[in-house]
Amino acid sequence: MSTQTTFLRRDPADAQPWPETCGEIRCLVEEKDGAAAEVHHVRIHDAKLHYHARTDEFYYVIDGAGTMILDDETIELHKGVVVYVPRGVKHKAMGDLTVLTVCIPRGVLGDVHEVE
Repeated sequence: MSTQTTFLRRDPADAQPWPETCGEIRCLVEEKDGAAAEVHHVRIHDAKLHYHARTDEFYYVIDGAGTMILDDETIELHKGVVVYVPRGVKHKAMGDLTVLTVCIPRGVLGDVHEVE
């Protein structure tokens, strides 16, 4: 019996960006890829306060600095910081930031609920 291994390799430079709730998003692993999670490269700007009803998110700050609102709390962000945002938590990142988001389970783009 043979087992076939399937993998994905995507470069953010090859992904077409578009405006989204958090800023400019480039999908690296998408829902249609069938992976357990989605991965997005996001340039934060003009983000809107929002939450996800069915999706948890991890933010990894690739570059920059700023802050993030998580419900009624504000935290500081800088390069190298990881933030876990459980489903249902209202959140918004602000500042000059480039982040990698990991969204579990997949389907986050259909699970964005803007509050502002």
